Amino acid sequence: MDRITCIEDLREVHRRRVPKAFFDYVDCGSYSEQTYRANSDDLHAIKFRQRILIDISRRDLATNILGEKASLPLILAPVGSTGMQYGDGEIHACRAAQAAGIPYTLSTMSINSIEDVAESVGKPFWFQLYVMRDRGFVRELVERAMAAKCSALVLTVDLQVLGQRHQDIKNGLSVPPQLFSLSNMLDFMRKPSWLIGTLRAKRRNFGNIAGHVKNVDDLGSVAAWVAGQFDPALNWKDVGWIRGIWPGKLILKGILDVEDAQEAAKTGAQALVVSNHGGRQLDGAQSSIEMLPRIVDAVGSTVEVMFDGGIRSGQDVMRALALGARSCMIGRAYVYGLGAFGGAGVTKALDIIANELSVTMGLCGVNTIADIDRRVLAV
Repeated sequence: MDRITCIEDLREVHRRRVPKAFFDYVDCGSYSEQTYRANSDDLHAIKFRQRILIDISRRDLATNILGEKASLPLILAPVGSTGMQYGDGEIHACRAAQAAGIPYTLSTMSINSIEDVAESVGKPFWFQLYVMRDRGFVRELVERAMAAKCSALVLTVDLQVLGQRHQDIKNGLSVPPQLFSLSNMLDFMRKPSWLIGTLRAKRRNFGNIAGHVKNVDDLGSVAAWVAGQFDPALNWKDVGWIRGIWPGKLILKGILDVEDAQEAAKTGAQALVVSNHGGRQLDGAQSSIEMLPRIVDAVGSTVEVMFDGGIRSGQDVMRALALGARSCMIGRAYVYGLGAFGGAGVTKALDIIANELSVTMGLCGVNTIADIDRRVLAV
């Protein structure tokens, strides 16, 4: 791992070590992937203002996220099926995040369950919720998150219908799934360390929905149940219903429009995440960074604004902070590390981003996260 210098290096190791179907699940976007590419391209188009002969000896990356101290302005975003990237992946990722002093978000569609993770880590974590047709199941998930002492609920609001991801269909991650085709099975066998680690893991199915599907070990039954549960009737009243059940901190993830952001700020949520689901939903939508400053200008004084979409470096974090984000979620960047080296790979990803952010702050002449604003950007 000593020769790993950037997130792209982790991505390449991940690609070699994890079966193609699961690597592509993380690495690809929907349809023609215009929005997926725009997330990164638009970030890279933002240039910094280089400053010199400023005392930068007191650089400090610490900040507050939802009133809690964090060593970095970073959050590990919810990513489904993380346990298929590396055995017990959610547990390893949560441990790495907590060791680094930042929040971890467990996905509804995780392999390890809420209870699995809670039993394996020492501190509270965040839980991400999909509002499904079965509202009784949704209420139960919220109550389980409360029982596990999750410190925030991240409500994903941009998945009423599922955007088509061409590579998932080609790889057999469809409904019903075709994961056990000859080509996939041969690929699994060519990844022995991944296969052994996955077989040794606590689970190989969706832990949070066990008990709600008659045969949770039947991938076809699970996939069909999940596909039928995304609710096109989801609306703002449902956010109010969740707010009435959940007593803690609430975050709305998937805001990409000023009008929606203004409506979100009225719900009683403590934060919103400017996000297009990593380019995995509406292809052709604007990039997250394009919409960030407009949303911050509209609601930034009333709700904490977080950013998600395309971050692969500490410089990308700096760009988002400069345009008004209070903190950033990373998904693919840490999953590349997880798939490559397990928990140590997640730690490596965080170390890379932290070092890049620190160096960039220094070269832009700022010492603290609070000092970062539009003045660090070239006009």
